[in-house]
Amino acid sequence: MNQRPTTYKYQLHQIVRLLRAPIATKGMVAPSDYEIVRLMPADANGEISYRIKAGAAELAVREHEITI
Repeated sequence: MNQRPTTYKYQLHQIVRLLRAPIATKGMVAPSDYEIVRLMPADANGEISYRIKAGAAELAVREHEITI
C-alpha cells in the first residue's frame, strides 16, 4: 500500500472553535473554545478527525467542522 503521510491543518493543544452548534446538555451552556487533545488518523475517504475538549465536554470532529 502506498499511503501519503497525513497532513494536519491544526496542531495538538491548539484552541479551536466549532463551526456547527454544539449540543448543550442538562441545562449547561455549550463551550465555544475547545483544545485539540488528539490527532486522529484519516478515514477511508482521507478526511482527518480530531478529539477536542472543553471542561468535561469531549467530542470527535472532522477537520471541516472546526476553525481557529
